[in-house]
Amino acid sequence: MELRHLQHFVAVAEDQHFTRAAERLMVSQSGLSASIRALERELRAPLFVRTTRRVTLTEAGRALLAEAERILAQVRAAHEAVAAVQGVLRGTLALGTEQCIAGVHVAGLLAAFRRRHPDVEIRLRQAGSGALAEEVAAGRLDLAFAYRTQEDSDQLRSVSLASEPMTVLCHPSHRLATAGAALVPGDIRGEVFVDFHPDWGPRRATDAAFAAAGVRRTVALEVNDVHSLLDLVDENLGVAVVPRHFRHKRPALTALPLKGTGEAEYETIALLPPHTGTSPAARALVGLLETGGPATPEDGARPR
Repeated sequence: MELRHLQHFVAVAEDQHFTRAAERLMVSQSGLSASIRALERELRAPLFVRTTRRVTLTEAGRALLAEAERILAQVRAAHEAVAAVQGVLRGTLALGTEQCIAGVHVAGLLAAFRRRHPDVEIRLRQAGSGALAEEVAAGRLDLAFAYRTQEDSDQLRSVSLASEPMTVLCHPSHRLATAGAALVPGDIRGEVFVDFHPDWGPRRATDAAFAAAGVRRTVALEVNDVHSLLDLVDENLGVAVVPRHFRHKRPALTALPLKGTGEAEYETIALLPPHTGTSPAARALVGLLETGGPATPEDGARPR
């Protein structure tokens, strides 16, 4: 099995099309097809279901994809490690992040990183914490800034960045705003809730807080970006439970502390592969953050 066979396989799996994959790899379509056939012969299993419009992975193909991505990521890390020993940091930094993460100003951090390491290509992807954890574990991302969703494992380790309580946001004319006091989950039972997709960190933290308090709730208005959430609350269409630093993004809204949730807090972490699989670029970025890289200027979250 040759590395180019794995590279060709991953490209076809990503594009779901032989012609597009061949164009991206700058190889002939016949050569790409031959490479895939050679891999299938060696593994004694079909890897794709081919149709006139697209190709999809077989069960064997899905099993191979995770391992192939991990192997190729390790090869890239090996090349970059050798370059780093020679005094040059180059290659690619693939970073994932949730929106408006606490404890780090992502744009400022990446700008500082680029000034120090101009030969490293930066790639950025936004997604929910669950998806980001899968991407790092599979080797598709070098690291990610996310909400803690699980303990460290043999495929993932974490570096704590910040921790903060959850806060209730509502319109100033809402009945909760007039109380002007800290709330417990039972106080907002039955309210119309605005929240993120279940994969997002703030939604997971809120679900954990209400579960800890034994209070059920239903999310009526579900969004995938911070500004839409704030707009809906600003129009008095519902209330939101969010990390405390969100209150700075729309000062006109009323922010009330949420108590009575046990140990449930919003903890921001950097997710990385095990030490041996961490790329030099990822180590450099974390090192920059730990030595005073840009933090979110308004969050007020407690650093860890």
